[in-house]
Order: sequence, then structure tokens, then C-alpha cells
Amino acid sequence: MAETIHKEGLVVRTTGSWYNVLLSDGTVVECRLRGNFRIRGSKQTNPIAVGDRVAFQLLDDGTGMITDIADRRNCIIRRSTNLSKQTHVIAANIDLLCLVATLGFPRTSTGFIDRMLATAEAYHIPAVIIFNKCDLYGAESEESGKRKAESGKRGTESGERKAESEEGGAENELWQIHNEIKAIYEDAGYPVFEASALTGMGIDRIRQLIAGKTCLFTGHSGVGKSALLNAIDPTLHLRTGEVSEWSLKGKHTTTFAEIFPIDLAESGKRKAESGKWKAESGKRKAESGEHCNNSTTQQLNSPTTQQLNNSTTQQSNSSTYLIDTPGIKEFGMVDFQPWELSHFFPEMRSRLQDCRFATCTHRHEPGCAIKQAVENGEISDERYRNYLNILESIESDAPIRR
Repeated sequence: MAETIHKEGLVVRTTGSWYNVLLSDGTVVECRLRGNFRIRGSKQTNPIAVGDRVAFQLLDDGTGMITDIADRRNCIIRRSTNLSKQTHVIAANIDLLCLVATLGFPRTSTGFIDRMLATAEAYHIPAVIIFNKCDLYGAESEESGKRKAESGKRGTESGERKAESEEGGAENELWQIHNEIKAIYEDAGYPVFEASALTGMGIDRIRQLIAGKTCLFTGHSGVGKSALLNAIDPTLHLRTGEVSEWSLKGKHTTTFAEIFPIDLAESGKRKAESGKWKAESGKRKAESGEHCNNSTTQQLNSPTTQQLNNSTTQQSNSSTYLIDTPGIKEFGMVDFQPWELSHFFPEMRSRLQDCRFATCTHRHEPGCAIKQAVENGEISDERYRNYLNILESIESDAPIRR
């Protein structure tokens, strides 16, 4: 009788009923899920998601049968698009949510951003916002750039910058809108990054941000998630798409969620060498008028299960994992109670104890500290309106639309 071989690994790709599991030696095994894991009455459309750690039995044909799923530290979950009573796990065991947004082509609404951020708060996942395609804004004026560089603080300074921007009139309109939205979220406590996958703007800062973490990149179709990952590690060669000229919305190019382990140390070394080469090439180009391209390949380091378990504490460059996901058209929140929603808005959470009533919904109750903070300009009116819209959807138990 043949010996039963048991192995464990990280789920790096899900394609319907098949799961690609990465072992510590770099081997990828195609696995299926044992039937009794499909629990009757479960509302999840996918019992296993990328980022899950699983154990499986190796079969004679070289595939695996998953027999166990490790407990999750966290996950990002939403209502299924077409099945409002069912849910879909986007990814599991995440160290950082990178919400990729754009002001146009396509436009990301603050309502979508706030639903994603509230879900991340609920599952204790740190989140940042990355505004991609900033090259489309045009150049910032010199005065605007100076103000931006000197403005490390928010609050009252944000209002002063806005007044200066309106008086100056030299700042590009899209940069004005961007800086206003940026101030909203930085005031709420969220880091905001500007980037351009096309020009490389902000990529170095993002590399520093994600080092040693398992990072979920998510957002609407067409915001440039895959393009950003290609800019972070050019050897990924992920497929990218265009925005529909008719709808101004993105088209799906990523069809399945997938994890990519990358070595930022090696990638950064390649970039430094590439920059040195480009400087020399530019000098030669001035002399000869010739154009050159530099192309290199990278051998990715294989992760181990232990590395994944320690991804929140070991900040080594060799244990960086990027999760690319299909674009999300709409994001319906799952299992939220009306009374707890304000706990997932940080600027509201810090003021809840000041409300007169413990059950305050921050709509019509007297003595509400949240409404007073909105009136005083201490809480963004935009965020407050989005909170009310989400609250209404939770109370009606309806899918939340954009």
C-alpha cells in the first residue's frame, strides 16, 4: 500500500474549483477541496481564498486534495455581486490594504473608498489609499508644490491651504480636487500616496511601504492595480487593460485573485543598476543620438509557510507578497450592525464617548458629539454623508451600491 503524503502551503491562486498551493521549496501544486468542507448553509461562495494556509494530501496524479484550512488572522469580505445574500472572500491573512483609486478614467467615489476602509477597520487591517494616474493631472504649480511640501500637518492648516489655492488660481484643477480629497483622508488618519505606474512617480515610496508585508491591492477595474504591481516589480508582466471610452470605466483584465512573492532587495538593486545604466546611456545618447533599452529578468524567492505566519513581524524584503485581484464594481458590506458602524470611522470612534446617548446613531439625537464635530468642520461632511448612506443600507439589509 502506497504511503500517504501530506503537505502544507500557501494558496496563491484560485480558479473556480482549483487552488494553486505554493510549497516552501517553491513547488506549486494544483489542489481541489474535499467535498465535506462545503458546509451546508454556508453563505460564502468561496470557502478558500488567496492567502489561506492549507494542508493537503498528495494524490497519485500529482494533484492535491485539501484536507485542512488554518484559521485566518483576518480577511476582506464583501457581498457577491449577483447574489446579495451570499458573500465572497477577496483575500485572507492581510497585513496591509492598498486601496488604489483614481480621480478619473475611471473615477473612484469617496463612497466606495469609505466602504472599503470601514471593512478594513472592522477586520483590523491597516489601510492606505494610493491615487494612481497622477500624471494625468498635469503639473502642479510651483507655489502649490511648495505649499504641499511644507504642509505636514492637517486640520486648520488644510483649510488655510485650500484658501491659498483658491486665491492663487495657478494650481491645476485636478490637483486641487486631489489635495482636497487627500486632506479628508489624512485628517481621518489614513496615509495617502500619489503614484503613476506610467511615469514611475511614487513607486519608491510604495516599495518602502510594502516591504515585508502581505499587501492586498484592490479597487475598481481600470484604476491600474496590475500596472502598479508591474512598476513595483517589472518581471511580473501582469496583463493590463484600457478604460472604455464609452463608459469611462475599466475593463476586467485580472480574472482571478493571485499572490506574487517578490524580492524588493533584488528588485531595488536592479533598479539602481538600471538607473546607473540609463544615466550612462543618456550621456551616450546625447553624443550619438542612439536609443537603448535595458531588460533584465528576476528569479523570485519562494516563500515558506513560516514566513507567511511571521509576515507581520518579520519586515525582511524577501517576504513581501503582493495580492492582485479582479476589479470591484461595487462593494457591499457584510455582517455590520447599525450601532457599530461609527466605530469603524476613526475620526468618529474617538468622539463616541462624548455623545449623550450610548445608542446614538449620529443622525437626529440631541447631544451628539459627531454632528457637532461635523458642524465645527472637525469631521469631513463628505465622510459623514457617506456614513449616513452606509448606515441606511445596513438598516435596510440591502446591497450597498456605488
